Amino acid sequence: MSDSILNHFQDLKSSGLNIDITRGKPESKQLDLSNELLTIEVEPYLGSVDLRNYGEPLGLIEARKLGAELLGAPVENIITGEQSSLLLSYQTMLSHYLFGVDIAWKDLKSPKFICPVPGFDRHFRMFEDLGIEMLTVPLTDKGISITDLEDILNKETDIVGLICVPRHSNPSGEVFSDQNILEIFRLVKNYSKDFVVLFDNAYLVHDFLPTMKQSDVWDLAKKANALDNAIVVTSFSKVTFGGGGLSFLAASGKNLELIKRMRASMVICPDKINQKKHIEFFKNKDSILDHMELHAKLIRPKFEIAYKVLESISDKYGSFSRPTGGYFITYTTNKPIATKVIEICKSAGVLITPAGATFPYGTDPLDNTIRIAPTFIEENDLAVAMDVFITAVQIAHDDLLK
Repeated sequence: MSDSILNHFQDLKSSGLNIDITRGKPESKQLDLSNELLTIEVEPYLGSVDLRNYGEPLGLIEARKLGAELLGAPVENIITGEQSSLLLSYQTMLSHYLFGVDIAWKDLKSPKFICPVPGFDRHFRMFEDLGIEMLTVPLTDKGISITDLEDILNKETDIVGLICVPRHSNPSGEVFSDQNILEIFRLVKNYSKDFVVLFDNAYLVHDFLPTMKQSDVWDLAKKANALDNAIVVTSFSKVTFGGGGLSFLAASGKNLELIKRMRASMVICPDKINQKKHIEFFKNKDSILDHMELHAKLIRPKFEIAYKVLESISDKYGSFSRPTGGYFITYTTNKPIATKVIEICKSAGVLITPAGATFPYGTDPLDNTIRIAPTFIEENDLAVAMDVFITAVQIAHDDLLK
């Protein structure tokens, strides 16, 4: 058996592969779905607003209404920005770090943020940039482990917030239940009235299989009397064009004022012409959902290919997530071999996200979590990449390369 695995690996290795599944990017066919944006002609005026000029720092009112519909929040609580939810998240964190609600985070002895794991590497980089210590809590199939969250809140001081991806969590795909989100609000409100919960809802409309119903975070925050603790962001980064879409933020009270202050220093004015193009392209939330169904038809088969290959090896080697949306699959090895698996894949010409990337400081304490991004490459290449992956898992698990 070991000889056949090694021989198969040598055959794969000798075929001169060059396949990259490190990042969750749309493929070109997905981008083609939005090509109409490239040719939409817009008038330079929208009512009394000259789209070509400065002004409208919170975004065009029509774009903010679209964001309000997406996030289920009042339009007066919406900012329409640019680029990505990550950019709005960074601006949010920076505003609290520099200025704060009652005290700037930079003036605390040791500000800390709670990060569910596995998580998004760019979130972790943001906190490293700001020198904010990251504390981890595990995820469950319903969201954050409430028991672990309560434990860490009881033990630690100077925790200023929590970040999460509540729908199709990056990279393992969890969808938080309403009850889980309400429990999060209950605990953090008791910890501090200024506690920030940043919901990066990057995959809000990215279902590709039937997905558990989830209430708007804004409605849940309102129900929990926690609107002043909640900040919600989303974007069109993987809806229309990477870096060329719109982003949206919902916040209230002092949080909203802080973010306005930060953006007033950083952004001379939003790209109103691009906003106008998008509101011409998407009339309302229903048209966005129709558009995302076209994305789903392209994405779904790729996940099915990955699932089929991963199912072909015994569960003695590990297990994998089965997300109903988003852009990633997480494979968890039964031995501490994630680093080794990724190195073996690289030697065969298949690049995978570095081991540890889904944990703060790039260190997976169990060295067993691997993020797979199946969307960007062609289906034939994906099948080959997954074959390399499962072969590498078997080789590393059974220590066949001695």
